Amino acid sequence: MEQDMQSLNDFNVGQGTRPLAGIPLVRLPGSARASGLDMDARRGLSQTPKRLPPKYFYDGRGSLLFERICETPEYYPTRTESALLERHACGILNQVAPGTLVEIGSGSSVKTNHFFVACERAGRYCRYQPFDVCDEALRAAAARLKHRYPWLDMELLVGDYAVDLLALPHSQGPRLFLFLGGTIGNLNHEEALTFLATLRAAMHAEDYLLLGFDRIKDKRVLDAAYNDAHGYTAQFNMNVLRVLNTQLDANFDEHQFMHVAFFNEDERQVEMHLKARCAHTVTLARIDLVASFARDETILTEISRKFTPAGMKALLEAAGFRWCRHEESDNGYFSLALAAPA
Repeated sequence: MEQDMQSLNDFNVGQGTRPLAGIPLVRLPGSARASGLDMDARRGLSQTPKRLPPKYFYDGRGSLLFERICETPEYYPTRTESALLERHACGILNQVAPGTLVEIGSGSSVKTNHFFVACERAGRYCRYQPFDVCDEALRAAAARLKHRYPWLDMELLVGDYAVDLLALPHSQGPRLFLFLGGTIGNLNHEEALTFLATLRAAMHAEDYLLLGFDRIKDKRVLDAAYNDAHGYTAQFNMNVLRVLNTQLDANFDEHQFMHVAFFNEDERQVEMHLKARCAHTVTLARIDLVASFARDETILTEISRKFTPAGMKALLEAAGFRWCRHEESDNGYFSLALAAPA
């Protein structure tokens, strides 16, 4: 375990950036993340309480850490959703008959394998457009997928789904948009409504959206999922400080902070914070900002809202979608919702 963690600590974010022959990579406007990080860090670290958007977890090292989190026994969402996709991918493909799969926040594209297996079984082949903020993760996933599925036509999209949905390249035929992993829960209600409404505006009448959402459940299960015994979630949370140090010439000291995660029952969301162990200041030289921290002051780095099916249906309908299909795990921990433009 220590050796594994050391390899993550030594991860070079420049690795895996070689172009892949025959697989185009398109940089959308949001791929120029530096200006966004400048603005988000300045605003988020100057306000009270302090907060940072979770998208900055996902540099190359952060993406690897998240893969480790998904393998832990405590973190149920990935394996539960994967089992649902394995069970229902064929039926969803038959219902939608997509020409293109567009995966928003694709990461390592591991769960998308279930759709490619279903394509092979049905003899129905589609194009794949993984869309992610981290080009290293996209290239690594594309290399693995091309080796496993030589027939797969891919176009890699680097960008920020908060700003780039209307800039997505055009595709022929129906598209199935995938927004998996319960990522919708990382947005507060207003942000989720704006995201879904913008996605709806980018979709054609024949397109569909498959959305994975995490369900409300026992608090002990939720608290354990974000505090794994191996410490990967804590390392993942701390990784945002490394991103700030690297990209904004900051001097955050990880030892001055601790990982805190818990289920906020009133808000129906898990919250991840970085809590200052003592009073101190941090300089972010590139943006000429000095952030002061009191002892026990926190930076909110992520929320993960939990839903009921009725609540998710209402959110989708408010954003202009109609509810087409709902699949849930046997234990009621996780759901897949298929929706289409209303």
